[in-house]
Amino acid sequence: MVTKTQLRDPAVFHAISDPTRRAILDALRGRELAAGELARRFPVSRPAIARHVGVLSRAGLVRHRQVAQSRIYALEPAALAEVAAWLEPYRLYWAARLSDLKSVVEADLAAEGEDSHD
Repeated sequence: MVTKTQLRDPAVFHAISDPTRRAILDALRGRELAAGELARRFPVSRPAIARHVGVLSRAGLVRHRQVAQSRIYALEPAALAEVAAWLEPYRLYWAARLSDLKSVVEADLAAEGEDSHD
């Protein structure tokens, strides 16, 4: 039986599905950026960046504040908690697979070491 996991907010997953939006999140991870400064980091038009930031804002991933004539954007990391929770079973799956791989590689290396001593 196939079950479909219900996501509380699929907008977050939609928002991070785009590589430009992920790059915007990466740019905001370290610090707040003014709209113009953020736009200058990308080889697309300012209106395109504004649309991407709008998607991120509606998903709750980015917040902004007005400072004089500038709009300052910042990462809102709490919205990524659902993504982290969704990824956790996969993280556990891959950790187990990597542990299995490590065991196989170590066994092969041990067998090679025993063969060289013959």
